[in-house]
Amino acid sequence: MHRLPRNPSSCSGPSASPQAALYALCVSFFMICLDATIVNVAVPGIRASLGASLNEAVWVNSAYALCYAVPLIVSGRLGDRYGPKRILLTGLTGFTAASLACALAPGTSVLIAARAVQGLAAALIAPQTMSMIVHMFPADRRGRALGVWGAVGGAAMAAGPVIGGLLISWAGWRGVFLVNIPVAITGWITTARLLPDWRPARDHRLDLWGIALSALGLTALVFGVQSGEAYDWGRVAGPVTIPSILTFGILCLGVFVGWQHRDTREPLMPLRLFHSGNFSAATTAGGAMGAAMGGLFLPLMIYLQSDLGYSPLAAGAATVPMFALSSVCAHLAGKWSDTTSPRAIAALGFALLILGTGSLALLLHPGVGIRVLMPSLLVAGIGVGLVSAPLAGIATRTLEPSLVGAASGVFNTTRQLGGALGSAATGVLLQAHVGDTPTTATQAAMAFPVAMLLIGLACCATVRAASTTEAA
Repeated sequence: MHRLPRNPSSCSGPSASPQAALYALCVSFFMICLDATIVNVAVPGIRASLGASLNEAVWVNSAYALCYAVPLIVSGRLGDRYGPKRILLTGLTGFTAASLACALAPGTSVLIAARAVQGLAAALIAPQTMSMIVHMFPADRRGRALGVWGAVGGAAMAAGPVIGGLLISWAGWRGVFLVNIPVAITGWITTARLLPDWRPARDHRLDLWGIALSALGLTALVFGVQSGEAYDWGRVAGPVTIPSILTFGILCLGVFVGWQHRDTREPLMPLRLFHSGNFSAATTAGGAMGAAMGGLFLPLMIYLQSDLGYSPLAAGAATVPMFALSSVCAHLAGKWSDTTSPRAIAALGFALLILGTGSLALLLHPGVGIRVLMPSLLVAGIGVGLVSAPLAGIATRTLEPSLVGAASGVFNTTRQLGGALGSAATGVLLQAHVGDTPTTATQAAMAFPVAMLLIGLACCATVRAASTTEAA
């Protein structure tokens, strides 16, 4: 992939300054991050309105997370081939249509299918926002831009539960999908007007075998984890069992890695990316971070609404301070990473995440109110904010320009796959403890912070290992 011109006027179509283009990218990024949390508040309402089982309600989120994660590597390559602006506009169009379909869904099956299409559209959007930022801003200014990008994501996640609660109060659960439409239209207009229409100077081939193998492997892996408890970890249909699905997924991913090693022309995932210790460590840490955050909100929302009796609006509002603080810290961390070691900032963030989640594991008992939990949530929020922007900078800081598109796809894939697996694992935990009723959801809510603590320790060790490999 060629570097975006520093002077956007050399690109065809409308142009604007890099700063204005950054804000246009952030509108689209805000929308897909908003959907990561806004729907969690609506889960009880969806179950009551559509008569959905707990497993079906979990799949409303997991379908989005899975279909978001699986095509991200392909999406990065599509941006290389057709130009990121074109792919971004296509994704925004698809996201708008899918959001309308979600809002009008007459049943759970249609809703899950529309959420899957939403995830596919989001997968077209995310890598383009990150890769264009990396190309438009030099290394000494990139941290600040990625800090804005990360802060927007944090603000969207903070706004999601509150906006979701308000919309549910006014218009029911369908309102959480209708709100996407004006945001997506705004993103489409600003993208069309402000982003440079960069296009590659040469054609790029698509690794069709790599696409098929990665999609089959990731889909089988997440489906097996998500649905294992529902099928009692046994037979799904005929001779097909959950263990055989998981085995098939792992085998596909193994063959995928072997194919990437063999394909030396233009592989879907160039393995030389992982020759960079910083990229490998940051990508691993991003995946673990996604798993922690992906699995936090479902049990938290069920705990607040089912055990403490909070309304959807009150439950959503309870998480705002955490994400608002996370957004502020992400912006500051981006600025600081231009002048100091991004690894040190990320390590501090992981340490605070460990402290926050560890104290949650100790404090969370049946009947414990949000005031007791809030200090731990705030500390965890600071940790998340300090990690998000530096990780993206660490992942791309030392890569050659031709690898940036693929790198953004791989980085976002691991982060979103972590979120999908975290959400799926939480669904398994909920079903194992409470069956299909949330009356004792506190058991699951108490258990998951322990897993988050272990993930935080693994992330901190990973970033520490990266600090010995390459200079930032």
